[in-house]
Amino acid sequence: MTTILLVVHLLIALVLVGVILLQRSEGGALGIGGGGGGFLTGRGQSNLLTRTTAFLAAGFIATSLILAILAARQSEPTSILDRPGIPAPPVETTPVEPQAPTTPSAPVAD
Repeated sequence: MTTILLVVHLLIALVLVGVILLQRSEGGALGIGGGGGGFLTGRGQSNLLTRTTAFLAAGFIATSLILAILAARQSEPTSILDRPGIPAPPVETTPVEPQAPTTPSAPVAD
């Protein structure tokens, strides 16, 4: 589920970037990109691109929120005290005295 939603999210992002780049620049800083006859100069195309941008932006935000909710549900909150990497305090043991070796018994003759 998360993988499919992530793929849809990425596709929406790519299409959104493309639609934004197709739009005509309004002011154009330093006169870049807004002069002369544009690719889409009619009012109808402008309204279509504006509506498409708004629709894609709403889809992008919705998929972002759904992905965030799914990610939060998959990870469980943990306490720093519950981590398995924290070593337990050492246990005191009493030293064991080594025993003296015993002498082997002589073999029994038949």
